[in-house]
Amino acid sequence: MTGADLPVLVNRTGGTAASAGADLGERLTAAFAAADTDIALQLLDGPELADAVRGASGARVIVGGGDGTAAAAAAVLANGAVELGLLALGTLNHLARDLGIPRDLDEAAALAAHGGARAIDLGEVNGHVFVNNASIGLYPAMVRRRDAYRESRGLPKWVASIPAAWQAWTHFRRRRLSLDTGGGPRPLATSLLFVGNNRYSLERGEIGCRDVLDGGRLSIFALAAPGRFALLWFALRAVTGRADRNADFLAFGDGETLTVDSPGAADVEVALDGEVMTLAFPLRFRIRPGALRIVAPPSAKGPAERPGDSEGAGADQRAAKAGAGQAVHAARPAR
Repeated sequence: MTGADLPVLVNRTGGTAASAGADLGERLTAAFAAADTDIALQLLDGPELADAVRGASGARVIVGGGDGTAAAAAAVLANGAVELGLLALGTLNHLARDLGIPRDLDEAAALAAHGGARAIDLGEVNGHVFVNNASIGLYPAMVRRRDAYRESRGLPKWVASIPAAWQAWTHFRRRRLSLDTGGGPRPLATSLLFVGNNRYSLERGEIGCRDVLDGGRLSIFALAAPGRFALLWFALRAVTGRADRNADFLAFGDGETLTVDSPGAADVEVALDGEVMTLAFPLRFRIRPGALRIVAPPSAKGPAERPGDSEGAGADQRAAKAGAGQAVHAARPAR
């Protein structure tokens, strides 16, 4: 390896990476060789990745893994000049999907090595970065149970999600919260508060997808379902693209900041890009416009710059979007 080798840091415990087994390193090296690129490859456990990103040299670093891996790298590289390339080697790979990054390893390696970079937004809550979304309530409860099943029984993530979702549903509860996007706190009781990095679709065939990753807004949804069966009915309609923003949510909308508090509670479990942590109230969310330079194919979702283009794109976006208003709508009366 030489100083010019492209750093490629892979979370070997990610879904796709783990399934590749002992051939993973050889397959990665071959994919980048096909793109005429020499690499400095490290196969790492998830907790080692952030330090490896900090220690990487050069104008671009490639990481392989899922959304949690992408978020760990993004937290290190935010507001810097170093570009992040992604290999979709996790289980769900939502960020890679929304960016249009190929799942085919040869195509993804060629893009990561030679593609242009663009600036996208990041979300943040109490100093912790997320690339996709953060949530409290049902989803963190399900993830915590899923991870416990995976650790105790060695189940794949998707298999462990089935009993975990059942347990989260049977232990359904609503939490009293207050939401404030700048116009004063609004009380409500919800089983799920979802805060997205940019706007998420509820349309059929596009559930959970984002058309824009540089819109400078948080998307905010507080679920209205008052009980277990109402929740199940909502889930069935949502997966078929029949969710109703006014009927199904106590509040929805978007904003640049959001403060969440809960009367009498000191802290809460929060799922950030599928990783659960406990954070203290109040939760202070904000959008960080253009904070991450990431390699992506050219698309209608935003122009990609060639390697070496302007390093000030994030600052330009922040200036352009400064002063934008905020709007979170009350869909139903708080209960």
